[in-house]
Amino acid sequence: MKITPGKLSGMKAVSNDRGVIAAAAMDQRGSLKKSLAKEKGSDVGDREMEEFKTLVTEVLTRHASAILLDPEWGLPASKRRAKGAGLLLAYEKTGYDAATPGRLPDLLDVWSVRRLKEAGADQLEEGADEKGLEYAKKKPSIVTGAMQEFTKDRYGADVMKVEVPINMKFVEGARVFGGQKAYSKQEAMEHFRRAAGVSTKPFIYLSAGVSNAEFTEGLELAAEAGTRFSGVLCGRATWKEGIPIFAKQGTDGFRAWLEADGVRNINNVNACLAAAHPWYEFYGAASADTLL
Repeated sequence: MKITPGKLSGMKAVSNDRGVIAAAAMDQRGSLKKSLAKEKGSDVGDREMEEFKTLVTEVLTRHASAILLDPEWGLPASKRRAKGAGLLLAYEKTGYDAATPGRLPDLLDVWSVRRLKEAGADQLEEGADEKGLEYAKKKPSIVTGAMQEFTKDRYGADVMKVEVPINMKFVEGARVFGGQKAYSKQEAMEHFRRAAGVSTKPFIYLSAGVSNAEFTEGLELAAEAGTRFSGVLCGRATWKEGIPIFAKQGTDGFRAWLEADGVRNINNVNACLAAAHPWYEFYGAASADTLL
């Protein structure tokens, strides 16, 4: 397979020197604003949203290959990322279209791919009771089906961003096991293998709002299953617990929390990436440059 020089440049910009995507995520908007307001006890304005995103970006991109931001409040933060950290920009509105089943995202009204590239983006990202037992039982087939569909060439995806195909809280014997079983450990590993097996494109796992402990244990299980994932896009699992710190202690308190707990969280995730495979390996290449 050959790819264009521009596309190759973008992929290299968001990957580390191993060809693994170790990306942080700070594109949350509506949910973040609500959480901050709840903790603060009053409305949150543009300045506070930009400050929160800038602090996360400044601290965590020292330990990430890239960061996903939004063009609404995230552009000032994008200028403060660590040297060498790539930039992904979200292409969809916050939340989902409530009028249509299936959590379909709406695209932003003003921003086009061209404008996002001109703003400095290296890559673009598209953004039932999902915490319950019944959904946990269905999740393997849902994730596998989505991967099987969107790995098709017709969608033009170079890397897929997917959830892990199981809910770790329902894996019997897991450290985060919640008491209700949807799968044994062996069954969970087989779900990882089955989902990975349908993909003809590299894929990365997103943290999907779970805790750091749950996300890292899921990555450990993926590695034990021999899953050929190419990295992560990790957001709330690194900084979510710092929301009340920012709301109550301000920027200085939040920066101190990020430097300690936030860095520890992202390093926990990075430690799991030893088992990740270079994205270009899926295209039969020994290195990224051989794809030109």
